[in-house]
Amino acid sequence: MKKQTISFDMSVYDSIDELSKTDKDLMLKAVGARSNAYAPYSSFLVGAAVLLENGEIVVGNNQENAAYPSGLCAERVAIYQAAAIYPNVKMVSVAISATSKNYKVLEPAAPCGNCRQSMIEYEQKQKEPLALMLMGEVGKVLKCNSISDILPLAFSNSFL
Repeated sequence: MKKQTISFDMSVYDSIDELSKTDKDLMLKAVGARSNAYAPYSSFLVGAAVLLENGEIVVGNNQENAAYPSGLCAERVAIYQAAAIYPNVKMVSVAISATSKNYKVLEPAAPCGNCRQSMIEYEQKQKEPLALMLMGEVGKVLKCNSISDILPLAFSNSFL
């Protein structure tokens, strides 16, 4: 037996103001998308924004449902919408921001497993990294260079 370590580098910014103009604009779109989230059960509002290679930005937000599994996270709403509208355009980066009606979200909220798998599908399809930025309501921003950073040993179509 041998042990192996999986690790990745991540940039940590103290605030949105430290981001490049492109990244800041994308994160602000994600922040704006939070306000249209439909979250009557959790009161946890998430916005996502996807920057495409053609410069377009597509947004999404979480959509809850009384039958919980029927809802959809902001990341998947944005990614699927981008793929539906621009099926042959590569995705460059995704920004995600979360807040709550019940408390201040001070730490970046990471995507759930379903969203990680959905995002890695498009990263694998385009054969280029899809950067990821995460932010709570305010405060620090985490930036990963690739979805594969947060989903090592990902399932892919190579197994099918």
